[in-house]
Amino acid sequence: MKKLFYAILFMATTTYAQELESTKWMGNRPDGHAPISVMGDHTHGKGELMFSYRYMYMNMEDLNRGSNNVSFQDALSEYMVTPTSMPMNMHMLGMMYAPSDKITLVAMANYVDSEMEHLTRMGSTFTTEASGFGDLKVGALYTFFNKNSQQLHGQIGVSIPTGNIDIEDVTPASSPNEVILPYPMQIGSGTFDAELALTYLKQWIGWSFGSQVRTTIRTGINDNDYRLGNRYTINNWFAHNATDWLSFSGRVEFGTIDRIEGANPALNPMMVITADTVNSGMTYANAAIGFNLYAFQGGLKNLRFGFEAALPLFQNMNGIQLRNKETLTFGLQYAL
Repeated sequence: MKKLFYAILFMATTTYAQELESTKWMGNRPDGHAPISVMGDHTHGKGELMFSYRYMYMNMEDLNRGSNNVSFQDALSEYMVTPTSMPMNMHMLGMMYAPSDKITLVAMANYVDSEMEHLTRMGSTFTTEASGFGDLKVGALYTFFNKNSQQLHGQIGVSIPTGNIDIEDVTPASSPNEVILPYPMQIGSGTFDAELALTYLKQWIGWSFGSQVRTTIRTGINDNDYRLGNRYTINNWFAHNATDWLSFSGRVEFGTIDRIEGANPALNPMMVITADTVNSGMTYANAAIGFNLYAFQGGLKNLRFGFEAALPLFQNMNGIQLRNKETLTFGLQYAL
């Protein structure tokens, strides 16, 4: 009897292990995709095609020196002009296509619309605006493994400098002529940049976890004699399926942005904070909550809507810079 029991136990354990081994990460559940603000979070099976649209609103307001708040008057004791706020709207169109189960090709284009409010040492205010298509990003995701309800995939890509780095607007000192705007108001990088990422995913019944490390490596110097700083981020998130069509998520992001290297000779670094490259680069941490709505059946099957709201936990800036505030992201994804 004991031998029979052990034989049955062995067969059951072996069968369960084989089933577990064959269980893959499932994209056809609400948490099958990461929070909507995370890019390159998932892959597709051979022949699958997905289109996506994202809208992101990001607000920057008030000033930080390092990790401490400083007043506009403190900034104006060093510069003639200080920014006071900078709301930005970004529209992102994406496409993913999998020529095989191992490889998923990705492409993303974006349109940016931003404005910056300023205060001068004399007490007057003015606004500058910038808008246009940003840099085009293309790349590929490679799945290293997908088993035991876990997946690990890497991303390699390039950011093509299609965004404008010569945007101009009128300021009180230049009126009625337009002058080139400082670095944060330029739409593109002006350089070919490498995009690298590694993503780990894990699912349980009703729960999932994801972790992604990502970096943007700037190469060369652009036509205006500078290079934006490299970017490094770590994202971790948990999600819970409330129903077959709804999941809630929580995410924490840690990141570092290097200082700008070089300088645009057309900008006067003594005039405004944003024209001085000393005031660039930072380390930060953000926290976010969101949800995914997923149509698992019916005429809208495989349509997904995501929302996420993020706030800074910590930001330590080089020099004096606008402080990051809220970021809201909405998105639609449709897989064929």
